[in-house]
Amino acid sequence: MIPFVKAHACGNDFLIIEENFAQRRHADLARKLCARNTSVGADGIEFLERKPNGEFFLRLFNADGSEAELSGNGTRCVAAWLASSEGKQHVALGTHGGLRTCQVVKAADPLYLIESEMGVPRVMQRTIELPEIGNVAGAMVNVGNPHFVLFVETEDFSAHGKSWQDLGARISTSPLFPHGTNVEFVRVISPTEIAFRIYERGCGPTTSSGTGTCASSAAAMALRGVERSLIAIAEGGTQQTVWPANDAVMRLTGPAEIICRGEVAAL
Repeated sequence: MIPFVKAHACGNDFLIIEENFAQRRHADLARKLCARNTSVGADGIEFLERKPNGEFFLRLFNADGSEAELSGNGTRCVAAWLASSEGKQHVALGTHGGLRTCQVVKAADPLYLIESEMGVPRVMQRTIELPEIGNVAGAMVNVGNPHFVLFVETEDFSAHGKSWQDLGARISTSPLFPHGTNVEFVRVISPTEIAFRIYERGCGPTTSSGTGTCASSAAAMALRGVERSLIAIAEGGTQQTVWPANDAVMRLTGPAEIICRGEVAAL
C-alpha cells in the first residue's frame, strides 16, 4: 500500500506521495492513481523527496504520465501539507523549473493561504500558424515551464471560431511545441483584474493553475499595460500576483486545502 495525501488549490488537485514509494514507477503511478473513475483521481502527483541534508525536491507527473517542470498550485499544496503535518511556515522546494519558496500567510487547517516566489517570468510576443485556423497571435511565456497566452474579448473565452478547450488542445499538442505547452486564454477586465481559462499540458482543461496564473499575469502586465499587482480569476477561484518589474521575481498568493489522507494499492 502507498500512503498519499490529496490536496487542491482552487480545484486544481494533486496527490502528494513520498519519493521513496515511487520505486521508479512515477509515470505508471500517475496514470493509475490520477484516474478519476477507477482510482483516487487528480490532475497530477507531486513526488516529495527528502534529501539527506534536509532539503526538499519535487517531481511532478501529470495525469497522463508525462513529467512537467513544476506546478505552482502543486508546489503550494505540498507547502500546505508540510505546514499541516510538520508545522513548517516557510519552506523551500526544489523543482526541475527552479527553486520555489513558500510562506504561509494564513492558516486555518486544513485551509492555508500561501505566498510563493515564482521566479522571473520571460515574455515574448509570438504569432503561430495552425492548420485550418491560420495565424494565432499571442505570447510565449516561461515561468519555469512553457506557456502560450492568447488575449480574447469574448465572454466564453472562444477565439478564432473555436472554443477555448478545442483551440487549447490544438495549440498544446502542436508540433510547433515539441515538448507541448500550457495554454491560457486571457480577458483583461480592468487595470487591476484579469480572467482566464487554462488548457494544461498533459492534463487538459483545469480549473486553476499557479504557473498559468503567473504566465497570464506576466503577459498582461508586459503587453497590455495593466497594473503590476493583479487579481487573476480562474474557474476555480482567485489568486493574486505581484511583479514589481520585468527583471524581478513574481509573487503568487492563493489558497491550498488538504482534502484527505489515505492508502492506495500499489501496481
